[in-house]
Amino acid sequence: MRNKTKLPTMADVANLAGVSSMTVSRALKPDTSVSKSTREKIQKAADELGYVLDTRASEFSSGKSGFVAITIPSINNGNFADTVKAFSDGLAEQDLQVLLGYTNYHVDREEQLVEQLLKKRPEAIVVTGGMHTDRCRLLLENSGIPVIETWDVPEQPIDHVVGFSNLQASELMFEHFIAQGHKKIGFIGGDNSRDSRGRDRYLGFCNTMEKHGLSSERVSFQELAPFSMEPGASGIRSIMKEWPDTEAVMCVSDLIAYGAITECQRMGINVPDDVKIGGFGAYELGQFLNPSITTIDVGAAQIGKFAAEKIIELLSDDGNTKSAKIVKTEPTLIKRQSA
Repeated sequence: MRNKTKLPTMADVANLAGVSSMTVSRALKPDTSVSKSTREKIQKAADELGYVLDTRASEFSSGKSGFVAITIPSINNGNFADTVKAFSDGLAEQDLQVLLGYTNYHVDREEQLVEQLLKKRPEAIVVTGGMHTDRCRLLLENSGIPVIETWDVPEQPIDHVVGFSNLQASELMFEHFIAQGHKKIGFIGGDNSRDSRGRDRYLGFCNTMEKHGLSSERVSFQELAPFSMEPGASGIRSIMKEWPDTEAVMCVSDLIAYGAITECQRMGINVPDDVKIGGFGAYELGQFLNPSITTIDVGAAQIGKFAAEKIIELLSDDGNTKSAKIVKTEPTLIKRQSA
């Protein structure tokens, strides 16, 4: 078995730099009073040895870990990637790092992750959505740190919220279809027990159809989480087989819409002349498909940016903040070729 390389110590850096270990400790801290020339000499020695300062003791005494935890449902979803990037970029300005975990759309997995993350003593925690197990909710409520729920507007927020109503956002697409004169409208969605945001988009379909006195029976539920293109193909096949006169279909995400459009092309169904297809999420790929995807832009990056700003505000606050507990983004309809 290969022996592990011995980790360099503070004493090793001190010996190489020709200073005391105490001077090394002081020099590698951000608020140091050590002279610039000595700091440079110590940093050069640390770089040469590959030494990294162990901050656990100072973090314990200060109560500040220097990182913020965030959970997302999927790591291969472009929307959540945009949220995390904007979130990370915003926190980096305050020298805060991100500890990321993904739940794979399972609330039980979220509960496990939240417990594990809280053991690391983050300075704040961000979770996706407002549906949690009772124990997860209790853990978050009693965490003693800022909690932000994103990508949703829960009826009973735990603490702070940065998000939007998925129900109202999906209604934008169905109202668009109806305004074009369509009445035979369908929806491709997923397992509502795992994806509360997808469930709300389906409820937006039901509400809009009921409002206009139209049928909401043209539905295909697929195994979607995490989203991929194949369920869009099987979903549109199912709808067009059972209801071949369908005029328009909204998909729960742009990836699903991509699969639906390409399957229509394989079946000889013209989009948008024979059937219109709408998506959700404003993924970049939707711009480059032919036809390009009409979609709902929910401001994924904006959610991350606002969440970071809210955390910075809360961590620097003296407890007297009067800012809103709920920050809402405004989804918009992007009209393209598919609908």
